[in-house]
Amino acid sequence: MDKDRVKGAAHEVKGSVKEAAGKMTGDTKTQAEGAAEKAAGKVQNAVGGAKDAMKK
Repeated sequence: MDKDRVKGAAHEVKGSVKEAAGKMTGDTKTQAEGAAEKAAGKVQNAVGGAKDAMKK
């Protein structure tokens, strides 16, 4: 498994937690930051998946 997939998954989880915290507190800025971090994690995870596919 490529390290980008691991880092991407970690960013997705962190973004989800941050987004949920923003929703709970009503802080739209934190919610938006969490959503952006989650999306960036998905992209990084996809890049890692592509690297894995190329190795095979």
